[in-house]
Amino acid sequence: MARTPAELTEAQPGPAFDITVDGRPVSALPGQSVAAALWGAGILAWRTTREGGRPRGAFCGIGQCFDCLATVNGVPNRRACLVPAAPGDEITTQEGHGHAGLGV
Repeated sequence: MARTPAELTEAQPGPAFDITVDGRPVSALPGQSVAAALWGAGILAWRTTREGGRPRGAFCGIGQCFDCLATVNGVPNRRACLVPAAPGDEITTQEGHGHAGLGV
């Protein structure tokens, strides 16, 4: 009989909470990274490249690359795979270098 990873580790995650992604609520669990919460919601891309505007999301998942950059609570260029999701976080799709609204 197949068991879930939570059952295998006997994990007891706390109750889910909401974060906001581009204005819409997304459910997250305690201990999840922002990238994991986005993946769980079926969101696979949350930034566009500087050249060409191509969509990007998580690539390595361990903080070595920079494909998963997102704007988290108004701070651009956060690696979503390393940022723990917290109740009330506001994630916005990052376009280009992430500083357009800052006049940089």
